Amino acid sequence: MMLPAALLLLGALTAVVAPRLLARADWADREPVLALWVWQCAVAAVLLCCALSMTLSAATAWQAVRGHVFAPAPNVVVEAYTLGTAEPWAAATAVALACGGAWSAAMLVREVVRARARRRLRRAELLVRAPLLPGEEAADSRLVVLEGERPDAWWLPSAAPRLVITTAALRRLKGRQLDALVAHEEGHAQARHDWLLHCSAALAGGFPQVPVFAAFRNEMHRLVELAADDMASRRFGRLTTALALVGLNEDRGVFGPCPTPQAHVPQRVHRLLAPPDRLTAARRLRLTAAAALVPVVPVLVAFVPGLRALG
Repeated sequence: MMLPAALLLLGALTAVVAPRLLARADWADREPVLALWVWQCAVAAVLLCCALSMTLSAATAWQAVRGHVFAPAPNVVVEAYTLGTAEPWAAATAVALACGGAWSAAMLVREVVRARARRRLRRAELLVRAPLLPGEEAADSRLVVLEGERPDAWWLPSAAPRLVITTAALRRLKGRQLDALVAHEEGHAQARHDWLLHCSAALAGGFPQVPVFAAFRNEMHRLVELAADDMASRRFGRLTTALALVGLNEDRGVFGPCPTPQAHVPQRVHRLLAPPDRLTAARRLRLTAAAALVPVVPVLVAFVPGLRALG
């Protein structure tokens, strides 16, 4: 049975071609939210190819799995998949792909556990640096102000998310610049960017040799910042958002000649000050629809024998 092999080949082709096509796209920085959607669809297509190949391989190798997967299907459909002719590689393929799925789940669990541990540590640090006053409720406040010499702000995601900002940031950013900073961090929280970062980190950490997963992680870190910048700029203007970004990072050496971990900040500021033209609504719609169809392709490939039998 060649269908599981065809699905694996389709997944491998998507994993290799998708990062290259997206790297050549000239619209990703212009439409970061759309680029996030396209990346998610590409990764979902790769994972779906593996899941469908595993299911069909297991159905070929074991009668018990076959009975569950094809229980509601007519006999003509079961015969179209030639499941009775067990292949020697079917069981090995199913086990290998199942192990890969279990490893992916384990990596995601590890990433979430580590993120929660980091959040607990940061919350404990907050209690030390900003202890509750006598009579103050322990209920989480959405805003925490910390004494600090360096301008900084971050969103602490949880069931009761908090925006943490230092006094240095409050002194440096005034009026609408501070509002733009808050809007940027709220954009991360509203779009649940933390889950995108968790999933991309889990896949890249579990399968470092797969190019689509490594590129997915790298692009997520960049695109979520651009998307949050756009959310803030739509409310408070691009110049205000750019000035807030400069004020928050100018003491960190990110605008100097030497590379730093925040080397993407100057590009973000330049993008805000010289905004590229957005795509037309029609092209955005076409790209959105085309990306949504990518995960549908492996499903159609898996259903081809059954559809031919029924047709």
